[in-house]
Amino acid sequence: MPAEPLPAASGRPFEPVPADSGAFRHAPLADPRLLDLADQCVMCGLCLPHCPTYRISLDEAESPRGRIALARALASGRLQAEATALQHLDQCLACLSCEKVCPSGVEYGEIITRSRAAQARVRPSRGVLDRTLSDPARLVALARIGAWLRADRWLPALGRLLPANSRLGALAREIPAAPRSAPAAPAKPHARGAVALFRGCVASVYDRHTHDAARTLLEALGYEVRIPDGTPCCGTLARHAGDASAADDQAAATRDALAATGASTVLVSATGCFGELRDRAADGMSIVDIHAFLASDAGLARLRLRPLPARVALHLPCTQVNVVGEVASIRTLLARIPGLEIIELPLQPRCCGAAGNYFAEHPAIATRLRDEKLDQALAAEPVLVLTTNIGCRIHLAAGLRERGVSPRVMHPLALLAQQLENAEP
Repeated sequence: MPAEPLPAASGRPFEPVPADSGAFRHAPLADPRLLDLADQCVMCGLCLPHCPTYRISLDEAESPRGRIALARALASGRLQAEATALQHLDQCLACLSCEKVCPSGVEYGEIITRSRAAQARVRPSRGVLDRTLSDPARLVALARIGAWLRADRWLPALGRLLPANSRLGALAREIPAAPRSAPAAPAKPHARGAVALFRGCVASVYDRHTHDAARTLLEALGYEVRIPDGTPCCGTLARHAGDASAADDQAAATRDALAATGASTVLVSATGCFGELRDRAADGMSIVDIHAFLASDAGLARLRLRPLPARVALHLPCTQVNVVGEVASIRTLLARIPGLEIIELPLQPRCCGAAGNYFAEHPAIATRLRDEKLDQALAAEPVLVLTTNIGCRIHLAAGLRERGVSPRVMHPLALLAQQLENAEP
């Protein structure tokens, strides 16, 4: 379904109108559990200031409680599955900022996931671009072809010739350079045992520097680092698109790949993958945020880091704050670099607009949110922008490139490894 800009700010209350677009089968999105979840919401509205789409539209249909009302009406059959209603559900970023502040403990993430899965049953067949955006295997294949063709040198310019709200144009404008990774040395046994490092699908192409950095730091601390075979996907993209079956298949394949490493601890550097991995981990397997793992390690004090007298802007992604729930460890790690001045970007506006493949599905909203975040970052006049999520890094870097300004965007682990001098025995 083509993305459209958000409606102009209206401040009107949520009043769903069952308009018939003719594009969807008109059937209830039968899911009794969805109705039970929706009934948890008392419509207090405390979440509204924390919702990115409501904040820029002032439209109740673009708010958490508006979307919950839509989900309830669709699930009960009181509202037909038509384009306008479903678009409001589509335009949710699933940042979970609302769930974080909800005093009633509403499971909003489960509501939006179930709603999208139900939508998938009544939608018309999706086009090639739609299927590609939610298919990690296709995305990885395109990423590798793009890297071979050095598409980052010419495709963004081509994308700027396409309409601003074009999904194809958004994809073209955002393509980053695929970093070259040093040939992986065989894992060596270390006295402190083995850990597995999850690379993910698209991140295996575009976030190699982060993975190399993670391995450098872990080996400096005395760990053996094992990498799963292939490029397993956690399933997040498919689940967000409403394809629960594909997501479950991908999650199962990932569990098998991680189990094959023989390590009981799996470290995750991409916050967008963390929740899916944690919630569907195999028995006996511990999914751990790599920043928390490193910051709590007793050997960290023995690592010597070169001074860096510079100012950096730290962006904490929605997934880092709302899903991983671990931010103090990132501050602890960066504080180890002598001379580094860290400017932590304000929590609001929370989301940068990347949100998995959201930047391509809804480029008008994503660009507006990114511009707000970049304005915050550039006001600090940093030499670097740091963020822990690969999607945020690509999205923010594309915005900086379009503005023609200089700060690079990198993962905090990449900066730490860059400054690593050595490790004492």
